[in-house]
Amino acid sequence: MRNYLLTGGTGLIGQSITQQLLENGDKVIIHSRDRQKVTRQFGGQVTAIESFAEIPESQQLDVVINLAGAPIADRRWSKSRKQTLLDSRVATTRQLVEWLNQRLQKPAVLVSGSAVGWYGDGGQKPLTEASGFEDEFAHQLCEQWEQQAGQIDNSVRLVIIRTGLVLAADGGFLKRMLLPFKLGLGGRIGDGKQYMPWIHLDDVTALFIRASVDAGFEGVYNGTAPAPVTNAVFTQTLAQVLHRPAVLPLPAGVLKVGLGEMSRLLLTGQRALPDKARRDGFQFRYPELTAALEDVT
Repeated sequence: MRNYLLTGGTGLIGQSITQQLLENGDKVIIHSRDRQKVTRQFGGQVTAIESFAEIPESQQLDVVINLAGAPIADRRWSKSRKQTLLDSRVATTRQLVEWLNQRLQKPAVLVSGSAVGWYGDGGQKPLTEASGFEDEFAHQLCEQWEQQAGQIDNSVRLVIIRTGLVLAADGGFLKRMLLPFKLGLGGRIGDGKQYMPWIHLDDVTALFIRASVDAGFEGVYNGTAPAPVTNAVFTQTLAQVLHRPAVLPLPAGVLKVGLGEMSRLLLTGQRALPDKARRDGFQFRYPELTAALEDVT
């Protein structure tokens, strides 16, 4: 049994990790701005806190998983929205790391979230953890997020997971796509050549937990399935799984007008590959897209 502290525990990935930890018999503390939301989701199975100061020095923490962050695709990237995205990730991570560094008893490991947006627009080239980046807002956001996590005391093992697009039965980006596709109104976005670095929720959950317990995991990992596909292939596969046509493309110009800079999330992509996870022996339950989509739709 291990004692876990999670930030962002009420989000899609955080909920899944928490449920798995509870099934494993671990103890979980969730830091959230909304204590009542934690209670609604998990009842009395977890301890909910709104301030790190609520955890006494005597409380043992074995693992900290940091998933804090406002949803990146909920609304246009206005100046104020960009600041919210930064504060919810960077400022919260800074507060967490400063608090952990001040504790006499430190956790064995910090597993901190990031995203494949760190690479910016990767075009068609394969991207491993050793690849470079294109400098744009998504990269700047993830880079600052990772830099704050990197300030953790060097006695604490640090793992950073750059998560891709998470496929889930209830929530995530797929939920927004399903209705038009079920109505036969779906299609590729723009020219459809941009890569979608997807991963099944079960796999990203297992990757975070594996990183928390396996001392061999350290540094940056791509939290993506081993077979990224283009948007054109993704939309055709989704349509086939749903037994619907996918013949109505969404023009890039419409997205740029409607979403502004945020449209880059849909019109660009990353052909990200989980080289380090596979090298370190992680086995994907859903390595191929068709099986993953069949499971969540």
